[in-house]
Amino acid sequence: MTMSNKLNQLPKQFFASLVAKVNKKIATGADVINLGQGNPDQPTPAFIVEATKKALEDPMTHKYSQFRGNQAYKQAAADFYFQQYGIKVDPEKEIAVMGGSKIGLVELPLALLNPGETIVLPDPGYPDYLSGVALADVKQELIPLKPENGYLPNYEEWSPELRKAAKLLYLNYPNNPTGAQATKAFFEDTVRFAKANDLWVVHDFAYGALGNGQKAPVSFLQAEGAKDVGVELYTLSKTYNMAGWRVAFAVGNAEIIEAINLIQDHLFVGIFPALQAAGVAALTSGEGPLQAIATQYANRRQAFVTAAAQIGWQAYPSDGAFYCWMPVPEGMTSEEFSDLLLEKVAVAVAPGVGFGEQGEGFVRVGLTIDEDRLIEAVARIGTLHLFA
Repeated sequence: MTMSNKLNQLPKQFFASLVAKVNKKIATGADVINLGQGNPDQPTPAFIVEATKKALEDPMTHKYSQFRGNQAYKQAAADFYFQQYGIKVDPEKEIAVMGGSKIGLVELPLALLNPGETIVLPDPGYPDYLSGVALADVKQELIPLKPENGYLPNYEEWSPELRKAAKLLYLNYPNNPTGAQATKAFFEDTVRFAKANDLWVVHDFAYGALGNGQKAPVSFLQAEGAKDVGVELYTLSKTYNMAGWRVAFAVGNAEIIEAINLIQDHLFVGIFPALQAAGVAALTSGEGPLQAIATQYANRRQAFVTAAAQIGWQAYPSDGAFYCWMPVPEGMTSEEFSDLLLEKVAVAVAPGVGFGEQGEGFVRVGLTIDEDRLIEAVARIGTLHLFA
């Protein structure tokens, strides 16, 4: 038995090789400090767990979930967007329930594009965007995100050919891997550009709650006219430490929401009703949990950046998501530097090249361990005297 051509065309999972290297080092007995992952380290808040337990005890949650999601969860998502961003949303026509936002990111090219049409992706960017390209058999164009432009795309650089060909654009702020943030003015420019060039926009808002601890990141939908051209994908994975629960939703343009719902009618029935009840508990819990997690990561970022500066390692100045974007020493590639840190001082980081060619020259440091271990990691790296 052989796999289909379609499966053979799927991109290799970049993080699989990184995990294999880390596990091999751990197998030697080394005390590895793993800064290469993007998996929240804290438990899901107890009130969400308790709400889920209560839902599990209700026999009605043991049945098939409704196609296109339960009304209570969609209403909670709509209310959340109004409370957080001042955006009014129709829960039936402008919300789509998803079992994790990665599902939406991978299925949207299938839902919106025909084979051979063009999707535009950021470089550097989340590697799994490429899975949707392969499955939908579409063309990809990578737009460079550069530090001198705050890791925002420069629409003036798009050629006439790209403007004509592009049908779908993916954005992601706060950005993985750089931690860069977008402004409302940038999103307003994006809406104008999309309308002028007949372009759909998908904004991956996976780190929407993770700003600098004082100010929340900007939603794409806060730009006037955003719902005319696109959707935003919001996941509870990072916002509420619910990574393994796979609970998310898409919000925005009714036509795109209908496309998501239609393809999911054929691929999934829906997510477990008790998980949707957990989502309701999370989304209706107010500012407390959001502020607590944002402050935690802001404190970790400050601890790491301060310690790194003391060994001459200067972080790219970002304050979103839960990553630091760190330059590699002169004369080394990001993969060489990552391998050196793992081999010599048992510190794992993610090489920037794994996120695209524009990521070369940097590594991504995940802030998903406590401050003491972050500082210890820097101290270990400091013993190599690479940044003197």
